[in-house]
Amino acid sequence: VQLQASGGGWVQAGGSLRLTCTVSQNIYTFNEMGWFRQAPGKQREMVAQHTYGGISTDYADSVKGRFTISRDNPKNTIYLQMDSLKPEDTAVYYCNFRRQIGEDIDFWGAGTQVTVSS
Repeated sequence: VQLQASGGGWVQAGGSLRLTCTVSQNIYTFNEMGWFRQAPGKQREMVAQHTYGGISTDYADSVKGRFTISRDNPKNTIYLQMDSLKPEDTAVYYCNFRRQIGEDIDFWGAGTQVTVSS
C-alpha cells in the first residue's frame, strides 16, 4: 500500500490550504482514514478522520468548524480542507489509512509540512 500526500505549504494566519492523499488500493478496503499531525516536541494527534467505513466523522476540538475532511472514492483520495488557519496549526500532517482485520494495520503517508505565520 502506498500513500501519496500533497498540498502543504506556507500561509499567513487566516488563510487556507487543502491537503490531498491518494492511496494505491481500493479505498473501500480500509475501515478508517484520516489526517494526523505532529508539531515539534509534541505527540502525533488525530486531526480529522472517517471511521466505520466513512459513516462517522471525527474532528479534534481544536479544528472543529475550521477543517473539513472529505473523500473521492473513485479516485481513492481523501482531502483535508483547512480554513481560518492559525499559527498553532503549524505541523507536519500525515494521512492515514487503517485496516481492521483482527488487529489494526496502519498505513501512513510521508507527511507534508504546513506552516502558518502570524
